[in-house]
Amino acid sequence: MRPARPRDAASLVLWRAGPEGPEVLMGRRSSRHRFLPDMFVFPGGRLDAEDYARIKGALRPEVARRMALHVEARKAAALGAAAIRETEEETGLKLEHLGQLDYVARAITPPASPIRFHGRFFFADAGATEGTLGGSGELIDLAFRPIRVSLALRVADITEFILGEIDRLLGAPGAKPAAIFWHYRNGRRIVSHD
Repeated sequence: MRPARPRDAASLVLWRAGPEGPEVLMGRRSSRHRFLPDMFVFPGGRLDAEDYARIKGALRPEVARRMALHVEARKAAALGAAAIRETEEETGLKLEHLGQLDYVARAITPPASPIRFHGRFFFADAGATEGTLGGSGELIDLAFRPIRVSLALRVADITEFILGEIDRLLGAPGAKPAAIFWHYRNGRRIVSHD
């Protein structure tokens, strides 16, 4: 059987300083979801055609450069807009423009998965958001948690990897994201750089 074609998607990791170190915003998907039921995830979802019209501002030059290694500029901006839109819908927190985003990695779900995404993971300081934490109810148990606590939750392997990368970036002043590409080949997970 031919693998499902991955759909473009974007997630946003909002972080803030906490008493035990950096905290990230995650919520749990309902058991009724077909994709990652009962798993803790970052806010995010599929790229919609309307996201192209929602582009506000521009990605920072270094973010645009890293993304240009695998996607054309307008689509990269639309993916950023999708991450912002999905985060507002699912959490009630809104970023005003693309320049507040940084870019961590992209990942493609395994070929054997019946639902596949080509996801891009952005991150941003939650201090730049407006609104009240609440959202649409799509994510439950929504909260900022220390990264070490988040790692102990029921998370997918890519989520665990992204949490580790965010921890590395926030724990080392001057550390730079590396444009990571997480994918699968012959049933094996491959982590490379674009």
